[in-house]
Amino acid sequence: MSFKDGEFVKIDYTAKKAADNSFVYTTMEKVAKDSDAFSEETRYIPQLVVLGKNNAIKGVEDAVKGMAVGETKTVQIEPRDAFGERDEKLVNVMRLSDFRERDMNPVPGMQVNIDGRIATVKSVNSGRVIVDMNHPLAGEKLLYEIKVLAKLDADADKVKALAESYSLTPDNVIVEGKAARIRFGEKVEKNADFLVNKAALADAILRFMPNVDKVIAEEEYTRTAPEKEKAAK
Repeated sequence: MSFKDGEFVKIDYTAKKAADNSFVYTTMEKVAKDSDAFSEETRYIPQLVVLGKNNAIKGVEDAVKGMAVGETKTVQIEPRDAFGERDEKLVNVMRLSDFRERDMNPVPGMQVNIDGRIATVKSVNSGRVIVDMNHPLAGEKLLYEIKVLAKLDADADKVKALAESYSLTPDNVIVEGKAARIRFGEKVEKNADFLVNKAALADAILRFMPNVDKVIAEEEYTRTAPEKEKAAK
């Protein structure tokens, strides 16, 4: 069995650097703990790969296309099919005063946003800061151990999987005709992250699901007990 472009596939994986077998990332909490790399801030969930849509690195897509549900495979991925080759032109020198003006105190290893691009501070010395705008894994050959968990066929399951990838958990999803209706109940925290992720989810549905032309998001808000008491006075 093999998969085709446009299909939705869920995978678990663990990535390591080929050069020294050092840990990079995993989708599995147990593997992270066993590797002494567990972080409370990381969500360990399977990754959704929408084949042919560039939401995973090319090397992973190419490997998954030739696999079957339940299959596990280890592949070595070259930099060109992972996070690209290093480009020394992306290593720049900035003035320390530029950071101070932004109330930032740069230290080596710190990641900063420079004109919309993520850069890593390499060194701070004599009023100068060297920043590297290459991806941290640029130039690295990577080893990926991939397990294909499932192929999603139902449109509602596809929407739910996309929602999960944006840290959203809808109460209900219905796809009828060319419309996807998503309901977020009162228990879903509706903060600034929710608004951003909801917009990103709608965009992803329209990009990845050509049979859907409209996304309808319904939100439920309920007055809390103290607010009810205040309103009654």
